Amino acid sequence: QVQLVESGGGLVQAGGSLRLSCAASGRPFSRYAMGWFRQAPGKEREFVAGINWSGGSTYYADSVKGRFTISRDNAKNTVYLQMNSLKPEDTAVYYCATDRPNVVVLSAPDYWGQGTQVTVSS
Repeated sequence: QVQLVESGGGLVQAGGSLRLSCAASGRPFSRYAMGWFRQAPGKEREFVAGINWSGGSTYYADSVKGRFTISRDNAKNTVYLQMNSLKPEDTAVYYCATDRPNVVVLSAPDYWGQGTQVTVSS
């Protein structure tokens, strides 16, 4: 059974930083691309960042480019999202997900985590 467990969310002031983690289990982690999505209240789920199976390729939505960094540690079965210069509009529930090995834009995720809340105060 595949499980994705996010952690690291919380409340932070605008301009601050948070690092999200997503620990995976249940299948060979290094064979799959990983990514982060977010969903704010009343809005559709938005793709934020993706990383391919090896970590050699990444993708960022324009809204977070230059502020967020996605990375992975295949030895620890964990993907990270370092979020700097946070803005109130980054407030959302953040979800990690898995997809086919060589994608960086996750268009057909097969597993999702339960989500972690990020709240940025102004």
